[in-house]
Amino acid sequence: MVIRMILGVRDFARLLAISVIACCAVFVCTLFLNYNLDLVSIGDTISSQQGQILYQALLDTGKVVSAVSGGCLVVTAALLLLFYIKNFIDSHGKELGILKALGYSNFQVARRFWVFGLSILLGCALGLLAAALYLPAFYEGQNQAQLFQTLQPQFHPSLILGLLALPTLAFMLLSVLYAYLKLKRPVLSLLKEAQNHHDSCKNYKEMADLPFLQCLKKNTLHRRKILVFLVWFSAFCFASMLQMSMSMKALASDQFSFLMLIIGFILSFLTLFLALSSVLSANGKTIAMMKVMGYSQKETAHSLLSGYRIVSYLGFLIGTGYQYLLLKLTVTFVFADYNSIPEYHFNQKALLATLLLFLLAYECTISYFSRRISQLPVKAVMLE
Repeated sequence: MVIRMILGVRDFARLLAISVIACCAVFVCTLFLNYNLDLVSIGDTISSQQGQILYQALLDTGKVVSAVSGGCLVVTAALLLLFYIKNFIDSHGKELGILKALGYSNFQVARRFWVFGLSILLGCALGLLAAALYLPAFYEGQNQAQLFQTLQPQFHPSLILGLLALPTLAFMLLSVLYAYLKLKRPVLSLLKEAQNHHDSCKNYKEMADLPFLQCLKKNTLHRRKILVFLVWFSAFCFASMLQMSMSMKALASDQFSFLMLIIGFILSFLTLFLALSSVLSANGKTIAMMKVMGYSQKETAHSLLSGYRIVSYLGFLIGTGYQYLLLKLTVTFVFADYNSIPEYHFNQKALLATLLLFLLAYECTISYFSRRISQLPVKAVMLE
């Protein structure tokens, strides 16, 4: 009840981002794991050598996709959850400090943070439902080889335990544990919000040596490393999943390529939007003061947002290398004995198309947030 009273509509809206990531992770894992469970049930009936090769290749593909895609998305969701809990404690330090001053223990306050895990419950439930509805179309695409009997979609309830109940419980426990660790601070530290020094450089000597705008740019990147990771991860997802989608048309079904394309777009734009929104939100007073001091919108936007450009380019580069290595290793080892799978080569056309699309999308997003800086009301910020 205590945390629910402090949590507002905006806080719950931000948690929906975690729900979307969890939904994507569970959707992909449910499709491939459910198919693998049905595939194992007919393993003894496959007699042809080519059928056995395809059978093993499909099993390995399901395991690799579930582990890589699901693992990356779970890590991202966990980092986002920790980021939101930290941000919540930082922004509601006075209310939480008052609760501790009234006699509530750290655990009594921290255990209420289980509600943050509800975002995972919602996302996992939607992912399972979407996958269950999409199973017939997915099985139809997987059955195109027709080297063994056609599989009929049958949803396995055991996946509810592994992909809904256990992740929800794990994230609820993670929320409580992390909140407990963050609350182990003196009451006065929470009441004074001593951890929030948003408008100064961490090192005073560095502040003296650097111009203000350059110092602000460097400090913006340094103090919120999770936002740097989200911008990097956004570009990584965009580069890897879009290029992989374009390259896999010759290696897999069109529907699998389309799924990767959609999920790549959702993850990349969602994480980038969240990161840049948090940058503006965390620097609201800084932006207001810069307006009062006469700095232009261009100068302010450059100091707060341009530092993430090199991070995004690095993410795009690593994502490009990652997707090439993953596909190359998959074709070389997983499908080594399957003759109909062509040898994989780096797709330069996919790289060029993805790079142009990425530059356009990223610069448009930066331009949008730059305009938001000009629309930020100075009076409203300073009265907070």
